[in-house]
Amino acid sequence: MSVLRSDLARPAHEVALTLLGARLTHTTSAGAVTVEITEVEAYSGAMDPASHAHRGRTARNEVMFGEAGHLYVYLSYGMHWCANIVTGAPGHASGVLLRAGLVVEGIDLARERRGSAVPDRNLARGPACLTQALGIDIALSAADVLAGPPLTLESGRDVDAPSIATGPRVGVRQAADVPWRFWIAHDPTVSTYKRNPRAEPPAPHP
Repeated sequence: MSVLRSDLARPAHEVALTLLGARLTHTTSAGAVTVEITEVEAYSGAMDPASHAHRGRTARNEVMFGEAGHLYVYLSYGMHWCANIVTGAPGHASGVLLRAGLVVEGIDLARERRGSAVPDRNLARGPACLTQALGIDIALSAADVLAGPPLTLESGRDVDAPSIATGPRVGVRQAADVPWRFWIAHDPTVSTYKRNPRAEPPAPHP
């Protein structure tokens, strides 16, 4: 079943929950790879210090200020591509980082991209591994995941609330303890949590 744009034009932390179990497919001349999403992380625009849009619009984050359903791709640590699905209303600049998933179609192509020795559970385990398995890079930034090939986002299996775990976000320095990382509990493809050693301490209770 197709995902509607209205499904994504909501607050990022709400959309993040609905993306668990959804399927993202990238079709190229080499074939198609489909990943079932098992872990995500939400970022909420200007009011979120951990968001790339916190300091306003730039050439890098321009796509985040546009219509929900487009892909925001950026280079992490100068080495790895990470992919986010833009959420919310135009101008709000929120998004959901795709952190991990299970390759359910095109596993041979995904393995070719990731390496023959990589176990199946690790093919899309972590945001950089996920984009590599799917063959996503900066050329797909701003692509519409609801418009059909090369990218197609579809709803997949239903993940009920008791099966969803939540916790602090990975690797960010500010607002790291906001519990907007969501994952399918006990799923082997979910990445390992790593806290930024320079992360600010949690805000004290009033």
